[in-house]
Amino acid sequence: MELKLFQYMLFFMGLIFFGLGNAIAVKVKYVGLHPWEVLNVALYQHFGLTIGTWSVVCGLILILISLIVDRRYINIGTIINAILIGPIMDFFLWLDILPKATNSWIDYFILLSAIVITGIGGGMYVAAGIGAGPRDGFMLSISDKTKLSVSQARIIVESMVLIIGFLLGGPVFIATFIYTFIQSPVFQRSLNFFRILVETAKKKKDKTPQGIIM
Repeated sequence: MELKLFQYMLFFMGLIFFGLGNAIAVKVKYVGLHPWEVLNVALYQHFGLTIGTWSVVCGLILILISLIVDRRYINIGTIINAILIGPIMDFFLWLDILPKATNSWIDYFILLSAIVITGIGGGMYVAAGIGAGPRDGFMLSISDKTKLSVSQARIIVESMVLIIGFLLGGPVFIATFIYTFIQSPVFQRSLNFFRILVETAKKKKDKTPQGIIM
């Protein structure tokens, strides 16, 4: 399999996993969501459209700001990410095949599975090397311009997003504050695993004799 094709397949699979995880989380949103999804749900509740549409709008706004601040972190993968994850999430919600809230402890298990799936998906699309997501690119741009660490920039930005989402009536609860502590380790393990796969594919390509017809 050609390396570039493998990378794009991994990238799009990552987007699908990420969108699926977000959709599952929305089904049990009363236990809390990630700050960005809190904002997207709040905007949906106030202004209509769909949760995925607001994800696209927010992503494109972040890309525009990043282009002004530091365009190094914006490429084709960033734009594809911003445009597709929202519709993918809306598609899974539209299918109506996802587990529904039970208002019991089971909902926390459902949310945990959603966090794990998004963490795996995030690791996949970043490892593919096609481009970071619009939110990641924005964090990196802010970090470079303010001299804050990426972690500090993320905490500040996501705290502001959470406050706005909360003021708009978004679903903030216990899981909102533990989301990152679960998702980040899953993302890191997924990223490491799929980076190894990509690097292995690159080494195989480099070892393949050029000009030989198979």
